[in-house]
Amino acid sequence: MNTPKNTIIRSPHRRGQIALQVLIFSTVSIIMLTGFILWAETNIRLVFQDSDAATSFLIAEAGIEYYRWHLAHDQDDFQDGTGQPGPYVHNYYDKDGILVGTFTLDITPPAVGSTVVTIRSTGHITANPDTEKIVEARMAIPSFAKYAAVVGNNVRFGEGTELYGPVHSNGGIRMDGVAFNVVTSAMECYDDPDHSGANEFAVHTHVSPTDPTCSPYPPLPIVPSRSDVFRAGRQFPVAPVDFSGITQDLAGIKTAAQASGSYWGPSGDDGYEIIFSTDDTYALYQVNSLVSPPSGCTDYLGQSGWGTWSVNTRTLQGTYPLPENGLIFIEDNIWVSGRIDEARVTIASGRFPDNPSTRSSITTNSDLVYTNYDGRDIISLIAQENINVGMVSENDLRVDAALMAQNGRVGRYYYRPPSYSSDRCEPYHKRDRMTSYGMIGSYQRYGWAYTNNTGYEDRIIIYDANLLYAPPPSFPLTADYYTPISWDEIQ
Repeated sequence: MNTPKNTIIRSPHRRGQIALQVLIFSTVSIIMLTGFILWAETNIRLVFQDSDAATSFLIAEAGIEYYRWHLAHDQDDFQDGTGQPGPYVHNYYDKDGILVGTFTLDITPPAVGSTVVTIRSTGHITANPDTEKIVEARMAIPSFAKYAAVVGNNVRFGEGTELYGPVHSNGGIRMDGVAFNVVTSAMECYDDPDHSGANEFAVHTHVSPTDPTCSPYPPLPIVPSRSDVFRAGRQFPVAPVDFSGITQDLAGIKTAAQASGSYWGPSGDDGYEIIFSTDDTYALYQVNSLVSPPSGCTDYLGQSGWGTWSVNTRTLQGTYPLPENGLIFIEDNIWVSGRIDEARVTIASGRFPDNPSTRSSITTNSDLVYTNYDGRDIISLIAQENINVGMVSENDLRVDAALMAQNGRVGRYYYRPPSYSSDRCEPYHKRDRMTSYGMIGSYQRYGWAYTNNTGYEDRIIIYDANLLYAPPPSFPLTADYYTPISWDEIQ
């Protein structure tokens, strides 16, 4: 049979191949489309989850800010105004008054004598209750313990002094040692009383090359960085620190110590001596007499309250456990030494009503030390007048404590060196090394040495950073409001 020209013969096998190709293409397309839809759905779900998490986080932060506001209005309320234990749940609304979610507050009040409050806020959103974010903040009222040294007047840190922490003075500061943290003053320029001449920067040094003079009229001369002396810099002027409120703090410590049975009234003698032991006890002695100065050892500089401040005879009164609130108050002069182990204690000295002629002091002539240097051990000494190191003091003395002299100074009296005419205060006029670990608060000019190389030749002042977050029990404060000291996203 003949086939006409131009006639197309379609093979049934060809039609089958096309159908198979369409099927394969359709299958692949469906798989790809399904994958795309799943991918898009997953991404949309993740976007919503991220949005929910971000909203929960903002709600949790709002809870922290709310309680910070609450403490600003009632700094002693750690129960959210309810008088009941927590947790405390608050609704969170948007700007249109629509309920968005809730935050739940768990509040840990300060330990006895501390100001550190811990606030944990958990944020939830109404649209997705399973999503939550947790933020924890620690807040505290700043205390004097945030400084390595804080002084209410002009001060000079001589050669051989090393300071490892923030330093501040309401007056001027002459730094001829080395400061490893920021040094600040409430003044701009001042007349250094240790020498004549023009005014100088409120924070300055005489280590060569000396700073330029300072004029109170603008423009202020450029302040050299002097990183060889001020390793972390210097700042001035800044806000002053107020020492006046310490009187109320002492009165409060007295009341708390009376309640805990750790109050001792006037001795009728020279005062009391406290010696700490590592078994959480302290021995209390009545001081019956003080060491007499050697022949020719006199108050050459006419210093108020000059004396040897060194115990001669004493009588044991008893051995007592450290109080649970950590507060010991003595309405007389005190001598303190010994070692503690996992204890937090404040020893305060004052006579009331406050009278400049009868103010009491605290003296450390022998080592007062910690066993642990991780914050478990804390001592503070708060004196109405001076924190002394007496004449008969250890040649290599270490004092681990936060030291606070409300109206006087932290330091050592001038014990005149020997001369051709008499022995003077020999051999106690010159000591080798004084190490202070903690902080120093001194209303008047601080110092354990004098410019004629008497006193302690080397003075090492180390700031205990643990004091910043956990100051000693009832340590004086520098403000009346809470500030954040740490912030963490827990979840």
